[in-house]
Amino acid sequence: MKHIIAVLLENEPGALSRVVGLFSARGYNIESLTVAPTEDASLSRMTIQTNGSEDVIEQITKHLNRLIEVVKVVDLTEGSYTERELMMVKVRAVGKEREEMKRMADIFRGRIIDVTEATYTIELTGTGSKLDAFLEAIDSAFIIETVRTGASGIGRGERSLKV
Repeated sequence: MKHIIAVLLENEPGALSRVVGLFSARGYNIESLTVAPTEDASLSRMTIQTNGSEDVIEQITKHLNRLIEVVKVVDLTEGSYTERELMMVKVRAVGKEREEMKRMADIFRGRIIDVTEATYTIELTGTGSKLDAFLEAIDSAFIIETVRTGASGIGRGERSLKV
């Protein structure tokens, strides 16, 4: 089962590698990982997407809480949350393909952020399944390059990850 774990940790050198090392040492896979400083420059927020049973996720959470740099850990999938991912995809767009690529970007509420004579770079945000659907909807022969950030999530309502 997919889980999105949000971790608030001290913004110090080596903190990220200790969290990632915890996963690899126990044979847990990280599907995606995003990290950035928070409004408090001394703290970073890490969002980890992983798969596992409830028992595995409980073990991961316990191990994360034992790390000195970790301030707080929340499994967002235990309650209601909002998830988004960013993708930029460079596609071939020449002749009739230009209008078709623009139409597909519009259908998926994407934005064309770069235009050349032969390519478009399209920016899309949404759930991972929406981004996957976009890639499936266009012919793979048109795709030149794809970059994805991985999932970021935030709890809905009053639920927050704060000290």
